[in-house]
Amino acid sequence: MPRFLVLQGPNLNLLGSREPDVYGSRTLEAVHTDLAAWAAKRECELEFMQSNHEGELLDALQGAAGRCDGVVFNPGGYSHGSVALRDGIAAIDLPVVEVHISNLHAREPWRQGSLTGSVSRGVIGGFGEEGYRLAILQLAGLTEG
Repeated sequence: MPRFLVLQGPNLNLLGSREPDVYGSRTLEAVHTDLAAWAAKRECELEFMQSNHEGELLDALQGAAGRCDGVVFNPGGYSHGSVALRDGIAAIDLPVVEVHISNLHAREPWRQGSLTGSVSRGVIGGFGEEGYRLAILQLAGLTEG
């Protein structure tokens, strides 16, 4: 059974109360609960981690190598400026799919680039919570024989 880490970056712990017009009204816990049930029906196992701290996110990426088959990563605001996370993704031998709830290209110009996305297998954005499911489907396909 493939195992994927769903890694959530800064401020995603505030889902449900943070800018609901952009990020929706459901909490991160509710998103994770539904995602785990959905993945289990597809014979995938998920681990979840959220941190507002760049070093903890790096540790989680590095720790996933050898234990997980891939990472679904929403780096939040770190996607636009964290060279450390960009280098961390490039350094691990593990597919990473970057997910953003909102469409970065429809937002402020400074949000439209992603350092972390440049070294990820792909970037999914603008589909709300559905982006996490799309990333898992892609990773499950990438890890099959």
